[in-house]
Formats: sequence, C-alpha cells, structure tokens
Amino acid sequence: MQRWQINLAVLWLGCFFVSAGMTMITPFLSLYLQEDLGVVGEHNIAVWAGFIFASNFVTSFFFQPLWGKLSDRYGRKMMLLRSGFGMSVVMVLMGFANAPWQLLLLRMANGVISGYIPAAVSLVSASTPKERLGFSMGTVQSGGIAGTILGPLLGGLLADAVGFRPIFYITGGLLFLASTLSWLMVKETFDKEAAAAAPKTSMADNLKKLMRIPQLPALFSITFLIQFAMLSPMALIPLFVSRLHGTSEDLAFWSGFVGAVTGMSNMVAAPLLGKLSDKIGSFRILVICLLGAGIIFIPQAIAGSVPELLAYRFVLGIFIGGLTPTVNALIRRHTPDGNVSQAFGFNSSSLALGNMIGPITGGALAGPIGIEGIFIVSGVSLMATSIWAYSSLKRAGVTVGGG
Repeated sequence: MQRWQINLAVLWLGCFFVSAGMTMITPFLSLYLQEDLGVVGEHNIAVWAGFIFASNFVTSFFFQPLWGKLSDRYGRKMMLLRSGFGMSVVMVLMGFANAPWQLLLLRMANGVISGYIPAAVSLVSASTPKERLGFSMGTVQSGGIAGTILGPLLGGLLADAVGFRPIFYITGGLLFLASTLSWLMVKETFDKEAAAAAPKTSMADNLKKLMRIPQLPALFSITFLIQFAMLSPMALIPLFVSRLHGTSEDLAFWSGFVGAVTGMSNMVAAPLLGKLSDKIGSFRILVICLLGAGIIFIPQAIAGSVPELLAYRFVLGIFIGGLTPTVNALIRRHTPDGNVSQAFGFNSSSLALGNMIGPITGGALAGPIGIEGIFIVSGVSLMATSIWAYSSLKRAGVTVGGG
C-alpha cells in the first residue's frame, strides 16, 4: 500500500471510533435524563436533550478555526493527537455527572478540544493524489458518518446490557484507542521550516482571504444547512421510536438500530459516490443527494411502524453518503495549499453551528409542531438547500460536471 492509502485506512478507523464514541449516548440520552438525572416531562426532556446534544458544538464552533490555524503551522497529526487524547479524558469524566447542567458543561468542554475529524480530513486531502481526491474524501468521511450513525446502535446495545454510566467509560476507551492508532501508524509529510517562515496572519485576515474565493462562502453555508436539517430531529428519534414501538425492555436497542441503519447504507454509499464524483463531478453528486435526502425525510413523518421507519432511514443513508464528502472535495479543490487546514477549520465551524442550532431548534419545535413536523421541516430545508446550492455554486463558477 502507498503511504496515502495507509493513512486513509488508519484515519478511517480513527474517525469511526471518534464519531461512534461521541454519539453512543444518543439513543439513551433522553432516557438517561429522565431515569438517572431526574428530568420530568416530555417537553423538558426534549429541551434538555437538545441543549446537551448541541452544547458540544457551541464551543466547537468558536475553537475549530483556531485548531485549523495551528494545524497549518505545526502539523495536522499534532492536532489529531491533541484532540483524541483530550476527548478521551473528558468523556470518562461525563460518567460521573450527577445533574443535567454538569453533563452540559462537560459537553461544552469536549467541544473546546474537539477537532480530530477535521484534522484527519485535512491530512488525507493533503496526502492524496488529486485524481483520487473524491474517493478519499468519501472514504474518510464515511468512517466519521458511519460512526456517528452506528454509534447509537452500540450505545443502545450497551445501555440494555450494562446501564447508562459505563458507556461513558467505554467511549473514553474507544477515543483513547483511536488516538493511539493514529500516533503509531499515521505519517505526515510536513515542512515545519516552511510553515514557520510563512507570514503570520490573524484568523480574521485568513477568513477574509478565504471568503474572497467565491466558492468557499457558498460551501460553508451549504455545510451549515446540511447539518441543521440532519440534526434537528436526531435527539428526538428515541421518543418517536418509543411512540411507534411502545414501552419495552429493548427500546434502547430499537432506538439505536433506527440510527444505525442509516450508517450501514452510508458506509457503503459514501466511497462509491466519492469515486463517482471523480468521474462526473462533485457538484452534480452534491445537488442530487441534497434533493434525494430532502424527499426521503418527508415519509418518515407518517411512518406507522418501526420497520417502515427503518426502510426510510436506510434510503436516507445512501443520499447522506454524497453530501459532506463532496463539500470537502470542493473545498480542497478551491483552497490554496497553505490554507487548507484553515479552510477545513472554518467549514467545521459551519458544521458545528448547524449541529448546535439544529437540535436546539428541534427541541424547541417539538412542542408546537410535534416530532413529525420536525421531519417535514428537515426535508423541506434540504430540498431548498439543493436548489440554493445549484444556483449559488453556479454563480461562483463551479461547473455542473466538474469539481
């Protein structure tokens, strides 16, 4: 295997472990708040779950550009290790929380030191031949997204088997393992002397420079809109599954499975769609997948059983596989070499903003419009984003069939 292939394989596994570890709490978070932390009332649980789920992304939004800047100066691998080992410690501490506000503060601390996946994406993009960039972006991103979606399945299984608190300790162990593998096996070609000799500019100046590249503001905005639509119903899916399935001992498992089935299809689709984008253009794949994901959200609102919901979520995962990887590939193609990590840092802030506002909005709207209404809002948002992405990127000079 060539060096870029070894890096890709190890970082795929690392992104999977990190994302799975971060989302293992999803299927039991609302149940944990109710049974262990004393929150009562469906609406109160939904609001707390939304804020706790989103709090990680509040601080991440502000700190990702800083880590991106330091990555361009000191190397991407260093950022991998800083983030991975730091998050493993914070995750273990979450297992000792005794009140919702404590869990909230620890999730915020986790957001401050997060950044493993953006650093991994940047490292892969820097070491991959340009003709294989779409495939590599799809592959490494499939690890992160598959972990994000399969994590709830693992969390649901473990919640039924060992209870809630031990999952935080297991998650910390997974993050430590991912960081150790990255430390031992990932190699980076990084010219420290050239980086040190480069002009020192502020993050504000770097942002202004990047925003003058017409494709990048549109891509950052698309990242936000994707995450907003995808994350709005995420924390409420366990309550929706509970309504369809009824109260039973295996409720946590079914909540996790509903999330996991999306990851199963995504894990297969993302590399294939990435490879296809190398042939027909990332732009075309992005617009088609945005439209398809939006359409398949709508019938989830009227699902009458868990198997029916599972089928819709499986198809959704196929379309998700073409979203973030194609955005990352387009960002890499339109960003100067010396600012790649910084660009991914700002894009991660856009992603974090969507991750932050989406669950909060979903929790706030759960009362007035119901969980079903949130599925419809997400679907309409993605369909509108597909139209906006087509027009805005065309105006920015991205060709339909090109990168």
